[in-house]
Amino acid sequence: MESKGAVLTGEHFISGNEACAEGALAAGCRFFAGYPITPSTEVAEHMAERLPEVGGTFIQMEDELASMNAILGAAWAGAKTMSATSGPGFSLMMENLGLGIMTETPCVLVNIQRGGPSTGLPTLVGQGDMMQARWGSHGPYEIIALSPSSPQEIFDLTIKAFNLSEQFRIPVLIMSDEVVGHMTEKVIIPPADDIKLTPRRTPKVSPEKYLPYDPDEDLVPAMALAGQGYKMHVTGLTHDRKGYPVITEEAQIELVQRLIDKIRKNRDKIIEYHEDQCEGADVIVCSYGISARTSLLPIQLAREEGLKVGLFKPIVVWPFPEERIGQLAAGVKAFVVPEINYGQISLEVERCAHGKAEVIQVPHAGGGIHDPAKVLEAIRRAAK
Repeated sequence: MESKGAVLTGEHFISGNEACAEGALAAGCRFFAGYPITPSTEVAEHMAERLPEVGGTFIQMEDELASMNAILGAAWAGAKTMSATSGPGFSLMMENLGLGIMTETPCVLVNIQRGGPSTGLPTLVGQGDMMQARWGSHGPYEIIALSPSSPQEIFDLTIKAFNLSEQFRIPVLIMSDEVVGHMTEKVIIPPADDIKLTPRRTPKVSPEKYLPYDPDEDLVPAMALAGQGYKMHVTGLTHDRKGYPVITEEAQIELVQRLIDKIRKNRDKIIEYHEDQCEGADVIVCSYGISARTSLLPIQLAREEGLKVGLFKPIVVWPFPEERIGQLAAGVKAFVVPEINYGQISLEVERCAHGKAEVIQVPHAGGGIHDPAKVLEAIRRAAK
């Protein structure tokens, strides 16, 4: 791939990992800190090559703990920041992910999932980190996580992730997988003027009146940057609107309730999904990432057999589209949920269906994608 010191445009034949890196650059990311780990390393390698060309900075850190800390710190200095990792590194980043949530630091964290647990299958696919994405750090909180199923989609969703991180002042996760990351397809990169970016929300009051955690009407506070003359105190401890630690039940309830509400009360602005022939269907295949693409052939074959089958693909997995799943459950016999784990998002579908429709898991341990014949078999069983 040739570059001329600027963000690329036009049609390119690139991998999902490279598309992710180019999406970050198009979104304005100018700082990347990371540690090499298969199968996400190409994201870091591409950023290492491209960031200096656009005036950005790449740092290889000593480990994933430091990588997550570095992108938080660079965000407070004014940069749009990102890191990328896979299973074991994702586990190590969980503590500082919680720090980013508590300090309301915008950044993007990419997880190119592989087979686990432990070091597992470094070069082969998995989707076993979906619940860790939701609950991996400790304490009550909300998170935003997106799941792409193609190189084009990972490019587009990386831009969306940066916009969401700035809009809601929160670390945003991209939960991809090894197959999407290493898949090579055509990716169309639009001109920069056609890409809508969300700017960082800056204070509208003087430094003397500024409170770092005084929220606007949408519950998100403006963010001053280090060195701009504003008084700031950034801590992972429960804090008041000045940012000072206050270790009381009252302070905890006020702060954490707002952190949760700023996502829950804006769910309609965040949630995104794709539907195909779900209205009037008897069976809906609910899947995400590479498993959604694996499901396309069995869905087509089932329709050729005369079965009424729809596809529901969560694009934003967290917050989960529970209201829409509940609506669809009232009109179908069953959901079929193929995913490369032994039941994570399928349990969310079951929860949201409220017993109105059966939920049939199509599990896979990892190392490869689903056999389409097994998905077709599950669709047939659901239809009966």
